[in-house]
Amino acid sequence: MQHTNPSSKSAFVAIVGKPNVGKSSLLNRLLGEKIAIVSAKPQTTRSKIMGVMNHGVTQLVFTDTPGLHKPRSKLGDYMVRTVVESIGDVDCCLMVVEESGNLHEAETQLIERFRRLEMPAVLAINKIDRLPDKTKLLERITLFSSLYDFAAIIPISAETGEGLDRLLDALCDLAQEGPHFFDEDTLTDQPERVIAAEIIREKLLRLLSDEVPHGTAVEIEKMRERPDGTVMDIEATVYCEKESHKGIIIGKGGAMLKKIGTYARTDLEAFLETKVNLKLWVKVTPDWRNKAGSLKRFGYVEQK
Repeated sequence: MQHTNPSSKSAFVAIVGKPNVGKSSLLNRLLGEKIAIVSAKPQTTRSKIMGVMNHGVTQLVFTDTPGLHKPRSKLGDYMVRTVVESIGDVDCCLMVVEESGNLHEAETQLIERFRRLEMPAVLAINKIDRLPDKTKLLERITLFSSLYDFAAIIPISAETGEGLDRLLDALCDLAQEGPHFFDEDTLTDQPERVIAAEIIREKLLRLLSDEVPHGTAVEIEKMRERPDGTVMDIEATVYCEKESHKGIIIGKGGAMLKKIGTYARTDLEAFLETKVNLKLWVKVTPDWRNKAGSLKRFGYVEQK
């Protein structure tokens, strides 16, 4: 449904960058609600996640995309295609980079794509709360402004919220006059089941050693509120690629799976605003990341 008033504006904005620069943290911070999962491991986000926010008369529709990386599986191919297609489908891009470090190949590729599409883009230099010497920011700004004519370059911290008002103002400047595409209270296009599965997967990423979590997927088998409305029963299966990984996920005497469930339930209750009874199972599906049927089953399919 489209809503309009004489001065309403809107923009579709893709949040892009290399893995692990804080794109999902930034989206959650802007929306004031956790809809995208966050972990210290790269390539946490696998699909496009849309978040809607209203800033004055402007409606910004954000798309959080996977970090651009070299794919090593069909799942990786899908993630990279998701980024590339997202850039072509929006009014402007919000490119997120870290406060220091060398220019990453993915950043060069993204800027090249902006150039080809003549894409309006704002650059957010994230994690400035980690910079003891703020003069280093000038070097970063100089580097990126030499690579592309960004509409604005704004130092921010998704962690503390510093710079986010300026960032929103810069994005609103790129919005076009026209209708709002979503109701005022719309937050995301993700169904509750998808967010529930992602919350559980986030705990796997946070609690398990490096090689295990990227081979995991979560499927919600059941999600039903009890008739009296006091408790939501959720049953979910964690899929992994090896028997040895299954053992690690379950842990000694079931301790790790219990810990994953406890952490996930806390976030699920906050998101769903109700008590949650969560049951988890673990199943092995060898090499699912390279199997079209499995990718489709877990929701990693082409958006037509």
